[in-house]
This record gives sequence, C-alpha cells and structure tokens, in this order.
Amino acid sequence: MKISEIAVYSHQIPVVHGPYRMSVGELTTLETTLVKVVTDSGLVGWGETCPVGPVYQPHHAAGAQAALAELAPGLIGADPTQILSLHRRMNALLDGHEYAKAAIDIAAHDITGRHFGVRVADLLGGVQTERVPSYYALSVGEPDEVAEQAHQRAKEGYPRLQVKIGNRPVDVDIEVVRKVWERVGGRVRLAVDANRSLVTRDVLRLSRECRDIPFILEQPTRTMDELHGIRDRIEHAIYLDETTVDVNAVLRAVGSNLCDGFGLKVTRLGGLLPMTTVRGICEARSLPHTCDDAWGGDVIAAACTHIGATVHPRLNEGVWIAQPYLGDHYAPEGGLRVVDGHIDLPSGTGLGITPDERRFGAPVTVVG
Repeated sequence: MKISEIAVYSHQIPVVHGPYRMSVGELTTLETTLVKVVTDSGLVGWGETCPVGPVYQPHHAAGAQAALAELAPGLIGADPTQILSLHRRMNALLDGHEYAKAAIDIAAHDITGRHFGVRVADLLGGVQTERVPSYYALSVGEPDEVAEQAHQRAKEGYPRLQVKIGNRPVDVDIEVVRKVWERVGGRVRLAVDANRSLVTRDVLRLSRECRDIPFILEQPTRTMDELHGIRDRIEHAIYLDETTVDVNAVLRAVGSNLCDGFGLKVTRLGGLLPMTTVRGICEARSLPHTCDDAWGGDVIAAACTHIGATVHPRLNEGVWIAQPYLGDHYAPEGGLRVVDGHIDLPSGTGLGITPDERRFGAPVTVVG
C-alpha cells in the first residue's frame, strides 16, 4: 500500500459559551488543520493539528500548513502502515515542526487500523478501558464564578478538574483555588494549571498558602530551569506540560526528578508513535499523565481518546477534548462527546470516525 494523495484543509472552530480564557489570552475561534491521506488501495485516513493560537507555544496554523506543504511531496509513495519508517522519512524531509508531522502520524494510524480491521487503540498496545476518564478545564475567571463552574462540572461526573490561573495578581489565584476547594473538595481530583505564567516567587507563595489543599501544580513556570531552582521548596506535586516539547525533554525531566507527572499533548510530541514511547517511560517510573491536545475537533479528540484508553488505570489522569466548548461536530457519525465525565472509545476500525469533508471547503494544499 502506498500514499497516492495528501490534501490539507483549514477549518475555523468557534468557541461556544463565551470566550475560553487562559493566561495567554482569550479564545473565541481557532483555526484547525486537517489532513486527508489517500492510498492507492482506496483507504483514507484523517489527521489533525490545532495550535491554541500563535502565542501558547511556537506553533501556529499557518506554520502547520506550510510544513505539511513542504512534507507532502516527499511522502507520496510511502507505505502509511510502516509508521516508524514514515517518521524517519518525515524527519529526513523537514527538521522540527513535530506538531505538523503529528497530523500525518494520526492519519497513518487511522489507515493502518482500517487496513488490519482493528481500532487505533489496539495498534497502540491494547485497550485498558472502553470508557475513558476525561477532565474539565475551568478557564481563568473570578473566584466565585470559577467555583460555581467547578461545582457544576463535579455534578456532571468529571473525576478531575483543571483550574486555569495566571497573568494576574497571585492573591486572586489563591482565592480561586480556595473557593474551588470549598465547593468540590473531596469529590474530584484538582489540578491547578498556570500555563507557564507564574514567576518563582508566586509559585512558592501559592503553594505555601494552599498547602492544606491537595492539588497538583501544572507547569507553573516558563522554563524547566526556573522550576529546578524552587522544586524542593514547593509543597505540591508538579506536573509538566508545555516544556515537554519532545521525547528528549521528557527524559530530561524524568532523569532529574523534576516532576511527578505530565500533561501530555499528542501533536506537540509529534503524534501517536512518540506518545507511546512517553507512555512507556511514564509507566516505567510510575508517573501519572494525561493524553490531550491543545485544541481541535473530532479527529484529534479520537486520537487522544485512543491513546488514553491504553494507559494503565492507576496512571491515567484523563483525556481532555475540546468538545464541551465546541458548537458542533464535523464527524456527524461517531463524533466524540463527554458524557458523565467520560468518553466512550469509538468502536469502528482506525480512529472510528469519518469527517464530513464538505464542511471544510476547498483544500489549501493537494499533492499527488
């Protein structure tokens, strides 16, 4: 089987229920990039990558589309079921840009699963659960507002809540954490996520003044070096997210005992193949982790859910998908939803979903 055509689409995803706020700004709409890989046997696979704007990380939609246009001609004729070889071929064609290569990786897994008549989760090592735990990310807001949202999401069955903080006086963030705990304490697990926005002084103060509240502190500082300097003075478990830019960064963090777990992103690491490598590292060191992505629709949601379904239950911190914040699905059949705080693993072969490509309009790039 050979790749005969690659088409790249741009699609705007609106954010419903008001803007989604993080320390890096407000989101009202996002541009996602979808990749359709066609083979000479007639099988088709879909991939997706959707950066959270241009300032969350050094990723952006135009960059993904340019990278895919650069890669695509060199991938025609490659066997998509030989996924390791496909990665080596992509790396020979273009240095870096893992978030763009991830879309090809996901599409290749989709094709491979369909070819062998199995789900992507089966390709990734085997399913641990058909009902994958999710978590809800509470955007930056006022203390009472966030606490009420936390209460409602706990009632909906989410086993874990992530509280976004940062880019404002740390006193407000401390008040948010305390009020959320007052409303949901003991009913759900809590993560407090600064998205790299805190200075070391404020990290220490937040942890010290909330030492009685059991939460994990996610990516409080911009760099690993900043965190190294204060790690032994922080009262809470530390998870890394944005600084885990590749497998080497994960190895560096694990080897230096810098963290107690991870918030992992499929596209940041380069796709499902490198995610399985990091999953193995985490299992070897008993490090809990999430299986997420930055944003995006049904394709990336399915990819995250498939890898999330393979994680050892005692290490599974859940799968975050953007579905609760989206207006609709572009996969009319099999579009993923969070129900009672969990996501049902798609039952079909490959990713188990088929987007309605008519919604995407004309492709921005077609090669083949």
